[in-house]
Amino acid sequence: MTAPREPSQTPAPAVDSRSPFVRLTELIAGLSPGRPPINLSVGEPQHPVPAFVAPVLATNIADFGRYPPNKGIDAFRTTIATWLGKRFKLPRAVDPDSEVLVLNGTREGLFLAAISAARWVGPRDGKPAVLIPNPFYAAYSAGAIAAGCEPVYLPATREHGFLPDLDALDDKLLKRTVAVFLASPSNPQGAVASRAYLERLARLAQRYGFLVFADECYGEIYSKDAPAGMLEAAGPDFANVVVFHSLSKRSNLPGLRVGFAAGDRRFLAAFLELRNVAAPQVPIPAQQVAAAAYSDEAHVEENRKLYRAKFDLADQIIGDRYGYKRPAGGFFLWLDVSQQGGSEVVTRRLWAEAGVRVVPGRYLAREQADGSNPGADFIRVAMVQNNETTAEALHRLVELLG
Repeated sequence: MTAPREPSQTPAPAVDSRSPFVRLTELIAGLSPGRPPINLSVGEPQHPVPAFVAPVLATNIADFGRYPPNKGIDAFRTTIATWLGKRFKLPRAVDPDSEVLVLNGTREGLFLAAISAARWVGPRDGKPAVLIPNPFYAAYSAGAIAAGCEPVYLPATREHGFLPDLDALDDKLLKRTVAVFLASPSNPQGAVASRAYLERLARLAQRYGFLVFADECYGEIYSKDAPAGMLEAAGPDFANVVVFHSLSKRSNLPGLRVGFAAGDRRFLAAFLELRNVAAPQVPIPAQQVAAAAYSDEAHVEENRKLYRAKFDLADQIIGDRYGYKRPAGGFFLWLDVSQQGGSEVVTRRLWAEAGVRVVPGRYLAREQADGSNPGADFIRVAMVQNNETTAEALHRLVELLG
């Protein structure tokens, strides 16, 4: 085992913590798009809404007149428990009554989970810390800060498969850890954690008494093999592990705002207590749509086919430029543009000269204590448009950057 690398365990210097999209808007302010604009910056699915959504809403329209239970209706939680058992190789069946909670999508769930975790884990040996892969989804750091914890950014670079290096976590840091956020497939790199990696992280959590919050919202979008899930790796009690899923990517329903948390029943009981006073309930008709969506796999497979076709285009048009390799999961390209000037320079050029809007990788990450930023050399490209638009955008990108 190599010696821990201090930069990965040291709080990063103060940086701009605003939304990457606010920063992007400022970066290109005053620039007119050089060609008809194509937006590949936001990870908002553009595929059709499943046909069953409207009929289910219509059938349950009267339930908009009722307050929903905060934990979720029985039909939703039972459907989720059944789906988890079919999708993953679990050590036992999930209990829908105590091991599943409905969420307003994953963003608010991930944010509030950090606050609940800080209360649940008890005193830490030192300043409480929340470990966050770097780059990361902004809700992770927002939750850590709101919980009064120190966000500690773990570089997720090519050298370690774009996942945090678990060998770099020393005993001192782990003893003060409240929670670890992990996305698999990761946003933005599309890296998928192996079963062995997940098992090792779960064992660390159980040994040191912290929680693993596994963000698996991209878990149903993959090129070849279905990613392993954190519940598979946690052991028979799902101890110290909670997974987060939503319908935004899986079912092209980002506006429905329905997701779920599942796992350690002890933590979920405490989480529910916080949600009872702090979180909005999910409307019953929306939960019925979600139950229908998690009962149907045909639309999910069709969704995967549409993304695979776009990655086929990337394979053909981009080839081996910009360090591109087809990601194992998710729907982003993570392109190395260090030779073209770096993430901010390239983002401005793509907009001003090619009309293509992407996100600078620098804005999706934080500076480490040594001054490096794991996203500074990259741009994130969201493969959410149709095939024709995607191909046009990729051709423009290659024509401009070479």
